[in-house]
Amino acid sequence: MEKKKKIMAGAAGLFLFLVMLLYCSNIEKKPLISTEGQNYEKAVVEEVTKDNLAEDGNRYGDQEVVLTIKTGELKGNQVEAISPGGNLFGTTCVKGMKVIAIVNVSGEENVVTVYAQDRTVAIYAFLAVFILTVCLIGGKKGVKAIISLAFTGICILYLLFPLIYRGYSPILVTIGICVAATVFTLVFVGGVTKKTAAAIVGTSSGVAAAGFSALVFGHYAGISGMNVSNIETLNYVGMNTSIQVGELLFAGIVLSSLGAVMDVGMSLASTVQELYDTNPAIKKKQLFSSAIHVGQDMMGTMINTLILAFVGGSLSGLVINYAYNLSYNQLMNSYNIGIEIMQGLAGSMGIVLTVPITAVVAVTLVCGRK
Repeated sequence: MEKKKKIMAGAAGLFLFLVMLLYCSNIEKKPLISTEGQNYEKAVVEEVTKDNLAEDGNRYGDQEVVLTIKTGELKGNQVEAISPGGNLFGTTCVKGMKVIAIVNVSGEENVVTVYAQDRTVAIYAFLAVFILTVCLIGGKKGVKAIISLAFTGICILYLLFPLIYRGYSPILVTIGICVAATVFTLVFVGGVTKKTAAAIVGTSSGVAAAGFSALVFGHYAGISGMNVSNIETLNYVGMNTSIQVGELLFAGIVLSSLGAVMDVGMSLASTVQELYDTNPAIKKKQLFSSAIHVGQDMMGTMINTLILAFVGGSLSGLVINYAYNLSYNQLMNSYNIGIEIMQGLAGSMGIVLTVPITAVVAVTLVCGRK
């Protein structure tokens, strides 16, 4: 009977997930820029007819190259193209290099520009090496981890983004996606057990606490989702779509804290289960105290992990601030620094609150009726 209930619950969850995917797939995006006649095609550099290497060893201006187009309407044709020398657009071409070319077709005129080096093979190869490494070292657990990661990626790409695009609250949708990813990951990896249930409750509460903490901090610090560096682009997108731009910053904090919070929740719930299995006569108070002590050790490392992750993601901007030798008052009251502090502390708050919540729920479930 118990197994039948689990199967029915799994089938119901799968059905609901498929319905949501179907709902989110039926979406028509409003064109924000005109791309008529413009395509990104694969190509190979046949010849560099004019280089942009100067005598001082630096590159200035554009390269002129001959490409063989490998995809699209011009497939098989050799065309002349330019390759800009910028760091974010174009590349330094050499004979035989695989590139992505922007092909603009207007009547019988074709204007071709090198967009970037073709990184497709490198990306897929690195991904394959990563998956193989995880599976070889992790065994069955590694395979489950990869499947769980794929599920989370599907939720983000095919549920989170479309729902936000439709105008739903980014914060609420993100929390819902985090809960769904948490349930699938923990149940898939740990099975339907009391410790899994405790970890799910603790993780869900932790990410919600991270989002709430960010909202409170943002309110009193005068920081909103409209103070980010790319707000001009976001405003344009917001004016032409139903996206609630102001909530994206806080939704991102919730999403970025999920991994660390989930790690703390599952590890702590597993610890409670192991302590109880080792000594079933242990008292609830003692079990809770032991769980809190373990959680305190985990907080120190996981908070560092989360803070360093945010710092690492913003390292270039922080180094620029350091190089310009900005004053303390200017630095501490800039929006960029305020946002970084909010992200780090709000995520850390989620980790801290996950510990007592998971401990209480785990002790209550593990020591309760079978």
